Amino acid sequence: MLNYMKDEVLKGKKIFYPLKTASNGRPVAGLFFFRGKPDAPFAIICPGGGFQYVGAIHEGFPIAKFLAGKGINAFVIVYRDGSAQAACDDLAQGIDFIFDHAKELQVSTKNYSLWGGSAGARMAAYLGSYGATEFGGKTKQRPSAVIMEYTGHTDISGTEPATFAVVGDQDGIASPWTMEQRINRLKAQGTPAEFRLIRGMPHGFGLGTGTPAEGWAQEALDFWLKNSK
Repeated sequence: MLNYMKDEVLKGKKIFYPLKTASNGRPVAGLFFFRGKPDAPFAIICPGGGFQYVGAIHEGFPIAKFLAGKGINAFVIVYRDGSAQAACDDLAQGIDFIFDHAKELQVSTKNYSLWGGSAGARMAAYLGSYGATEFGGKTKQRPSAVIMEYTGHTDISGTEPATFAVVGDQDGIASPWTMEQRINRLKAQGTPAEFRLIRGMPHGFGLGTGTPAEGWAQEALDFWLKNSK
């Protein structure tokens, strides 16, 4: 994975776009870009980490590379740790950045999606439910779909986009029942929603390559594209 990113840089491609910097100039939030087809839709992947760290190598980059291989322009956000509020604010800024630089990045801003695992799934869900403007952003356009891996997120605003959720039945952190109940509530309000329970899988399986979870990302991608308006 890291060699792939290194090769992209050696080809002269820019792969990292800072969003926020510290006083010493060090980036504290930014977007890694995995290019798909020019003018294809984009997805932002929000890795987990309990808002204490950002698990981009495990829960971000592999999913982004998978999506780029399918022609999707995929971004992995590295956000500030410490709180859900700061993380969601950074995600809102990331959405603004992509919309503001869509021509330069060669991405379509129509029917974008937000993906996340664990704490990152909470971020994706919050922005899907309330929009970037509720977190300091200016972009009013909501995502056409939210893709959630293993989280105990229960909040519902009543205006959710199409939502796909996946969790393992051996997850000791994110209750499968909690995730399924949220999906059922979304369905009850008329929101397109799907739930996948993966047998034998614990928390944090990421892309799930070589495990019973392998293939969920393709299902999620199909769900997003089916629900793009």
